[in-house]
Amino acid sequence: MNRAEKEQEVASIRSDLEQAKSVILASHVGMDVNTVNELRSKFRAEGVQYRVVKNTLAKLAISGTDMEVISDLFVGPVAIAFSAEDAVSPARVIKDFAKDHDAYEVRGGFLDGTALDVAGVKRLADMPTKDELRAKVLSLFTAVPTKFVRTLNAAPTSFLQVLTARKQDIEQSA
Repeated sequence: MNRAEKEQEVASIRSDLEQAKSVILASHVGMDVNTVNELRSKFRAEGVQYRVVKNTLAKLAISGTDMEVISDLFVGPVAIAFSAEDAVSPARVIKDFAKDHDAYEVRGGFLDGTALDVAGVKRLADMPTKDELRAKVLSLFTAVPTKFVRTLNAAPTSFLQVLTARKQDIEQSA
């Protein structure tokens, strides 16, 4: 790779990482090609980009940015997973994949100016997705009016039940 190609690769890595909501670093040393391709397809299905990068080029790409705090994680073969749309998706896919594949090693990550260790990546993966959060907010919006309507209906319903019970008492006494 000549100097111009390296500069182009550094620029490409930098632009990708600038758009990323989160970045997760991992190593897939010891895994066969079919397993790595399976991982790549899982990432694609979630809208996550996955790249194996040269450490020196990646360090150059993140130098002078907030992501410089993770430069010490670029040791040995490293792959980066990131998404410009969802911060949780890369961590979730990696966590699920690492459960079934012991050779897959999570190194750490980056989220909102903060370096994440392996435990931080796992906590990020356990967060709810955008759709789950939207469903929770929607249920909160519908819960209040629903409870209000039930409260309004409670008094007439209770009164009707009292009248029905009184009617049955009168019919039984007669």
